[in-house]
Amino acid sequence: MTDSSTRRVAALGECMIEMFRRPDGSLTQGFGGDTLNTAVYLARLGVPVDYVTALGDDSISDDMVAAWAAEGVGTGHVLRVPNRLPGLYLIEIDAAGERRFLYWRDRAPARELFALPQSAELCAALEGYEVIYLSGISLAIWGEQGRERLFELLERVRARGGKVAFDTNWRPRLWPDVATAQVAFDRMLRHTDIALPGVTDLRDLYGDADADAVLARVRDAGAAEIVLKLEQPGCVVLQDGTPVEVPAVKVDRVVDTTAAGDSFSAGYLAARLRGEGPVDAALAAHRLAATVIQHRGAIIPRAAMPA
Repeated sequence: MTDSSTRRVAALGECMIEMFRRPDGSLTQGFGGDTLNTAVYLARLGVPVDYVTALGDDSISDDMVAAWAAEGVGTGHVLRVPNRLPGLYLIEIDAAGERRFLYWRDRAPARELFALPQSAELCAALEGYEVIYLSGISLAIWGEQGRERLFELLERVRARGGKVAFDTNWRPRLWPDVATAQVAFDRMLRHTDIALPGVTDLRDLYGDADADAVLARVRDAGAAEIVLKLEQPGCVVLQDGTPVEVPAVKVDRVVDTTAAGDSFSAGYLAARLRGEGPVDAALAAHRLAATVIQHRGAIIPRAAMPA
């Protein structure tokens, strides 16, 4: 496994095979995953980052690992499970241009990240990272037992001086019921140092009335640093206990909002790791997200990256 002393961030989650159905019925294949998108943008911004997941021993899993390595993302903590395949999802576009997602992920190895023979060694290695980053999707796929091992890991990371960053990314279809999700999110927020919640996520999960209620919920859970993504373009940063609204960068034409939040997280964390303050980091995050939504797909061409 990778020597964790050389890496500052470990991004945990799942990358899936992405199939896109064109109007003529033909399919194109790619890869997709929220925390993977963040890891790629962190690497492009010069942050040493490892992606932590589990894949199969098939050729597509090989292609995934090779693609991540080509982006500068560390792959030393990608566990490989014999005779298994990654999850898959299909994107369909309706007549109005709206996207529909169909998933096949129940047997994906990533769901067992904390229940494999290599998991204990993996957790020991992750304790040495400066930042552990994960999302609400990550939290959902590991199940109750996996989450228990995750929370034990996060306690050890924080006890050693590391930080935990969490992007809420609430996806109802991944959870058995809302009550289970609320319990898991409550515990996760109590283990979080840098919270990157979305107003829509937590309003829909908890029924919070507005952005102020969401902010209060996350603050009361104990997160030291909060960046609240608003429904309208922009965010609120809690700096020294005072909410500061940071408007988004104006974009004349939005092409595709895929990975807007994932790239925002990367831009914010990269700036904070460079030593910039929360408000300046939020501005940097907005700049990256504004660039990403002007291109099709989750990962934009390298040449399009903002300076």
